[in-house]
Amino acid sequence: MNVSIPQSARILAIEDDPVLASHLCDHLGRRGFDVTLRRDGDEALGLACAEDFDLILMDILLPGRSGLEVLAELRRRRRVPVILMSALGAEQDRIAGFSQGADDYLPKPFSMAEMQVRVDAVLRRVAYERREPEPPSEALELKFDEGRSDISYRGRWAELTPTEYRLLVTFSRHMEEAQSKAFLYQHVLHRAYSQHDRSLDMHVSHIRRKLARLGYAQWRLETVWGKGYVLTSGKG
Repeated sequence: MNVSIPQSARILAIEDDPVLASHLCDHLGRRGFDVTLRRDGDEALGLACAEDFDLILMDILLPGRSGLEVLAELRRRRRVPVILMSALGAEQDRIAGFSQGADDYLPKPFSMAEMQVRVDAVLRRVAYERREPEPPSEALELKFDEGRSDISYRGRWAELTPTEYRLLVTFSRHMEEAQSKAFLYQHVLHRAYSQHDRSLDMHVSHIRRKLARLGYAQWRLETVWGKGYVLTSGKG
């Protein structure tokens, strides 16, 4: 399904490097986006919680609160998509970002062309999800809350990250159907599948742990060896 990118989208850019900040604002502004710039983590967090943005581009190493600290606090209040930017490109740094709820991770240095592709992918995904039907909550006995990007079971919240929530929604729309890793990377993580990329496995592991913590056992996320994952009742 083709979904157009909202050209009037509001983007909050949080970057303390004046040169990169200028390039980001100029490039995104020429695309027609409404761009707001902040250079301090504390100030950016206050603005992100007070106003509505369609996307946040945020550096990790910021004055005041770090980008990861801002993201952790933001995820307790808002579900706005976040792309992290950082020269910290090691695997553990990427895992830390995704674990805190980042939607994508852009390692520095990067080109404006690559940045634009990542921005377009996230905005397209958001527009697409707003048009999709609600997941089958009754069959799963789970309550899906789109506003919180979370699920609840018997009055308790799972505290999913936005990426974990999108994965579980996708699985719930295809119950008892194995979903390939290539499909999940493209449809949910919005990047090509790489055999050495373990981020999908990490997200699935977190979902399993959080469902178990809720005491939920009606449906399970199982590995389909050589393909991907399936949400199953185990009764087939």
